Amino acid sequence: MPKEKLEVIANKIRQFVLVSIASAKSGHTAGSLGMADIFAFLYFKYLKISAKDPWNEKRDRLFVSNGHIAPLWYTTLALRGYFDTKKLSTLRDIKSKLQGHPHYKGLPGIENSSGPLGQGISQAVGSALALRKKGNRVVCIISDGELNEGQTWEALMFAGNKRLTNLTIVIDRNNIQISGNTNEVMPLEPLKDKLESFNLVTFEIDGNAMYEIEEAFLKRELIDKTVVIIADTIAGKGVSFMENDYEWHGKAPNAEEVRLALNELRNVKV
Repeated sequence: MPKEKLEVIANKIRQFVLVSIASAKSGHTAGSLGMADIFAFLYFKYLKISAKDPWNEKRDRLFVSNGHIAPLWYTTLALRGYFDTKKLSTLRDIKSKLQGHPHYKGLPGIENSSGPLGQGISQAVGSALALRKKGNRVVCIISDGELNEGQTWEALMFAGNKRLTNLTIVIDRNNIQISGNTNEVMPLEPLKDKLESFNLVTFEIDGNAMYEIEEAFLKRELIDKTVVIIADTIAGKGVSFMENDYEWHGKAPNAEEVRLALNELRNVKV
């Protein structure tokens, strides 16, 4: 699929995410918008998956450790054909399967339960270890805020030591977390140097530039170690009044804000 079509899909994902979160009047907006380009690439080009056979043993696995971006995961799966997009309006409803954080196999394509930050990376490492002889690829999405968790670094150290060649870790480096900017809450730099000291091959890319995303995953296929991609993303990407504002980490837009946001996204030239 060409880059331009993937960009159109990412824009569509952002629109559905906003409507879904606004319908729930609750949810995590900034990270969901910021990672839309990467999810569009993974689900519509990179991952070997099938919406018609979601639990096929030969499938690639995507683990989402930062489960609060569930609106993005649900939306991408729905647009990929895993379930009806009409269900997106039931986000966080008590009777819905689209809860605020994902539940393993609660929906087709949901590979892990997440909520407590820092645990998804351990699940992905275990899966990659079990599957590496079978050839299944495992991708794990984690947030930069999760790097405050000791368990995350234990899992990274294990992955580097075991040379999990089928594991790719994508860090959403949007520089915000629920209580502020990451450089103020818990500075992480020099992040790339730290990761490489764990025997992890590390790339740093613009996580909102489709050509850089694709190039990173193409290079990844040539490397026989665990790879970490630090994806510098814009929190709230595509909506001017949300971008790089940590207050939108876990805040839902009201009706007027949704109208303004959708107007911006519908006028994006892609």
